[in-house]
Amino acid sequence: MKRVKLIVAYDGTNYCGWQVQPNGITIEQVLNENLSKLLGEEITVTGASRTDSGVHSMGNVAIFDTETRMPADKISFALNQRLPADIVVQDSCEVPPDWHPRYQDNISKTYEYHIYNCTRCRNPLKTRYCTFVSFPLDIGAMREGAKYLIGAHDFVSFCNIRTNTQDTVRTVYDLTIEKKDDEIVLRITGNGFLYNMVRIIAGVLIRVGRGFYTPEKVKEILEAKVHTSEGATALPNGLVLVKIDYK
Repeated sequence: MKRVKLIVAYDGTNYCGWQVQPNGITIEQVLNENLSKLLGEEITVTGASRTDSGVHSMGNVAIFDTETRMPADKISFALNQRLPADIVVQDSCEVPPDWHPRYQDNISKTYEYHIYNCTRCRNPLKTRYCTFVSFPLDIGAMREGAKYLIGAHDFVSFCNIRTNTQDTVRTVYDLTIEKKDDEIVLRITGNGFLYNMVRIIAGVLIRVGRGFYTPEKVKEILEAKVHTSEGATALPNGLVLVKIDYK
């Protein structure tokens, strides 16, 4: 028996998120089915990040245990021949039998939230990967508001009410906002994120950019420690899990 680690990229548009569920096809389900056929045994993968419906990834991490004699580094090549075009295993390798993608010290995750900010009209080539905002956004104000979120805080105000964890303290190492032409990218790195946390942060900062909130309002929301997800959760299509680092 050996444990194999996968680095998985996917376009989440056509999937009901990562985790297997009864109401639609998921990334985890597709990997399980195709790995089982490839290796001739029942395979169940475990992912580091259970991304939501419509969310994309450039580098989610998953593991599975197998009896196969196929070298671990060859599994990605063989598996990609079977996977649909919107899911790609970028790399596969063997890891120690007790290695787990969620329970490691010094993990950091990086997400990006992409906004197509144009006052003219939508761009159909951006629809799958950017959230369209037709009103001008004040990038300077958004950056000022983002500063209050850097560091270790109780982010209960920035998670969905259905979050099933008692520990809502997370550390945001970096949060940048850059604009190139009509696209704005929020890039955030932290030691972990609560359910819908990045999408709510994006939604709140979009409100700051539109002038509905002052930058200081972000600090008020953070310190209030009350769920603010209703109406402030940005759409999933703009969110990308960029990478997971294990230091």
